[in-house]
Amino acid sequence: MGKRLYVGGISFNATEESLRDLFSSIGEVESVKVITDRDTGRSKGFGFIEMSSEEDAKKAIEQLNGKTFMERVLIVNEARPQQQRERRGFGGGGRGGFGQGGGSGYGRSRR
Repeated sequence: MGKRLYVGGISFNATEESLRDLFSSIGEVESVKVITDRDTGRSKGFGFIEMSSEEDAKKAIEQLNGKTFMERVLIVNEARPQQQRERRGFGGGGRGGFGQGGGSGYGRSRR
């Protein structure tokens, strides 16, 4: 198993292929994932690269962290383990209920 790296500051024009090419110049790349917005499909400007070895990962951090790529400065460091996110459901927020607020409408007595 390789070493996973966090890469921030990714240009919105960068592709997984262009990042693979960049990191392949340092060492063997196992996988590349650019994180995209679920609704628009547009890059969020960060992603993850998995290098095949700890040594290649360290070289990538040393050589690419702070480097300008596609007019943006990259942030490259070890990825932290993913934390469990709280599931968000529907509902919540207050606003409902009868007899609240002003205005007129059906069933409202006039004085």
